[in-house]
Amino acid sequence: MAEKVMPGPVQDTACIREAVCIHTKKIFDSCRDKDCLEDLRVYLTQGSKAVIDRALSVKPGSAELLHVYIDVEPVSFNRGFYTVDVRYFYRVTADAFVGAARPVCVSGLAVFDKRVILFGSESSAKVFTSDCGPDAVEEQRLGRTNLPTAVVEAVDPIILNMKLVDSCDCPAECDLCEIPDGVCSCFGGELNMGGEGKRLYVTLGQFSIIRLERDTQLLTPVYDYCLPEKECVCGNCDDDPCEIFRQVKFPVDEFFPPNSLDGAEGYRELKSCRG
Repeated sequence: MAEKVMPGPVQDTACIREAVCIHTKKIFDSCRDKDCLEDLRVYLTQGSKAVIDRALSVKPGSAELLHVYIDVEPVSFNRGFYTVDVRYFYRVTADAFVGAARPVCVSGLAVFDKRVILFGSESSAKVFTSDCGPDAVEEQRLGRTNLPTAVVEAVDPIILNMKLVDSCDCPAECDLCEIPDGVCSCFGGELNMGGEGKRLYVTLGQFSIIRLERDTQLLTPVYDYCLPEKECVCGNCDDDPCEIFRQVKFPVDEFFPPNSLDGAEGYRELKSCRG
């Protein structure tokens, strides 16, 4: 009996059971970016704005990627290529120091826009499925059913710098509009969009991957049905906590400082240093 084939690298001697046609998304083009987003204005909540106007200095807190808006449009002068406009919405926190009192946590919204051009091929077919009923038809999508789908994968950014600026020293900037309701609800209060008083600016480091993909049918070899091999483990509170603790290795590094410190090069190291 032939050896059972498992997911992963396949040897040349493995037997293919059959060839099947599957429906999946094929990636036509993709790119990766490491963006340094300098001096993004943080649109503070009303309560945070009152604190910032009296603050003497700020200390960076954290930055969280809340939402990414994506729009795809064909490039008229280059067939098969598309512009992908991406807008990132961030929640930024900081500690504001007002006199000799304890720092006050403030929060606000930062936004960044970028555009890339990727190859997405061409298709004139309009695809309709039974998942969408007659009452769920969106008028704005009736003529856009042949566009490729853009996907953005991103991690939470790293705060590289933060500064407090008087309004008279602020650079020129465009007014922010059309903030999704879901993003606004993440702040628990109304955002201040005015230009009076002090402003908070942040510089972020953002890692992202952007790709264009289309639904397509592919012929692929099949070896067998994929059944899980691992048994389900009951992770409830019936386990002996002392027995679990005995399996934890002693944290030697927490008690004895290292003889040397390596530079923080990875995302996790930088995130822990800046966050």
